[in-house]
Amino acid sequence: MQFDQLMQTIAIAVIPILFAITLHEAAHGYVARHFGDMTAFQQGRISLNPLRHIDPVGTILLPLLTLWMGGILFGWAKPVPVNFAALRRPKQDMLWVALAGPASNLFMALCWAVVAKLAWMFPSSYFAEPMLEMARIGININVVLMVLNLLPLPPLDGGRIAVSLLPHRPAYKLSLIEPYGMFILIFLAVTPVLGWLLSAPVVGVMKLISFIFGL
Repeated sequence: MQFDQLMQTIAIAVIPILFAITLHEAAHGYVARHFGDMTAFQQGRISLNPLRHIDPVGTILLPLLTLWMGGILFGWAKPVPVNFAALRRPKQDMLWVALAGPASNLFMALCWAVVAKLAWMFPSSYFAEPMLEMARIGININVVLMVLNLLPLPPLDGGRIAVSLLPHRPAYKLSLIEPYGMFILIFLAVTPVLGWLLSAPVVGVMKLISFIFGL
């Protein structure tokens, strides 16, 4: 991608990327507070201010690299701190805290699909083309984040959902992976394996959204 094209893409992508990552993390903190854990609230992480959630590598560098190189657009933010022991029913409530992030991404993907539909309906508008591209990126990043975070690998949300749903013994064994989970994810990301794992469900969800909204 040429430099001027990259700068134009970055300008359009900033809003959907920041919203996708910020609302994902804020949703975890909000639901954790609802179930009794005040950690994120006390640290000011239940916020729509993206500066509170930005990770220099995951929120800025990695999305820029994937925009430049093409392929699956993804990234991450600073994880919202959750003290699962402070939840009223730690094992059961962990499910809803973990599920809140992917659910927020699905909601945002649907919202961006509405934006895309409106841009299609008014193609003569001056803003139609940039809004359509912004919506395309918004759907892309949110679907990828949703699918990525649903992988059953602690500390990803899918891993914590699995820990919540599994019986105690296998849940405990799976939870032992958490200190090494990010290293495993990074290894998968630098090999074709992560792309193989994500591509089919990401394409499936995006096709479903396109079918629902007639995009």
